Amino acid sequence: MQFRNLGKSGLKVSEISLGSWLTYGGYVERDHAVKAIQTAYGLGINFFDTANVYERGEAEKLMGESLRPFPRESYVLATKVFGQMGDGPNDRGLSRKHIIEQCHASLTRLGADYVDVYYCHRHDPSTPMEETLRALDDLVRQGKVLYIGVSEWTTAQMVEAHAIADRYLLDRIIVNQPIYNMFNRYIEKEVIPYGERGGIGQVVFSPLAQGLLTGKYSSAHELPADSRAAKLDGMRKGVTEEKIIKVRELSQVAAELELSVGQLALAWILRQPNVSSALIGASRPEQVEENAKAAGVKLSTDIIERIEQILGS
Repeated sequence: MQFRNLGKSGLKVSEISLGSWLTYGGYVERDHAVKAIQTAYGLGINFFDTANVYERGEAEKLMGESLRPFPRESYVLATKVFGQMGDGPNDRGLSRKHIIEQCHASLTRLGADYVDVYYCHRHDPSTPMEETLRALDDLVRQGKVLYIGVSEWTTAQMVEAHAIADRYLLDRIIVNQPIYNMFNRYIEKEVIPYGERGGIGQVVFSPLAQGLLTGKYSSAHELPADSRAAKLDGMRKGVTEEKIIKVRELSQVAAELELSVGQLALAWILRQPNVSSALIGASRPEQVEENAKAAGVKLSTDIIERIEQILGS
């Protein structure tokens, strides 16, 4: 496994990290989830991601229990705050009240004294950003959070957060978690350039486009019964015949390099120096083993150009 700095910090994270969105604590069998997490650790993956809203805390519980046999200092644990966790008016968002209460609740579910990375899962326009950043800074000073991050914030929102943090000497955001893959490249225009200037690393989710870039789909109309697209209606729209054709062409490029198309897609993402880690999801240990092999793979300029031709066609 290869490691990179998380943004402009000294924290080293594995190029491939393991997440738990829509999987652990949910439709993936518990034993498979535990084995996937422990397989990842055995392969040198040290970065594990979850969130309070994933299955209303069940993913955090499973992640914490699965990692408990390992020394706490040997892995980097991330969770998030923002989403709806109850029926009350203060049970969501980025208010001081919600952040502090949910951090304590997450630590309890994880069975941990601290989290390495605490993300603002989305931006909250109803809460002053200074209030949010001061609450996060307090958690850092208390040792309950080591680094703070955001997910799917705009460049302007991150710029504002840095300006407030610098004005009041608060802890700075050092990581952003956006979607990024061969079929969704919006972060290349503004987010990555600002990340490079502002010291914010990208930990990208959905690097395989919800499984589309693994080559498992041969038709948009006949989905494998065990696939996420078949089980989750919201993902069906992303599987189109046009994309499937491009994946077939990408598979030919991958085969020439003795890679799977998924490994090629991950290596393509990791060509970006500002990407600190590619966050994979896995329902089986074998998937973790397959994806972990993408770490350290370097793509030549010629290969990258061929990929661009396929994606642009």
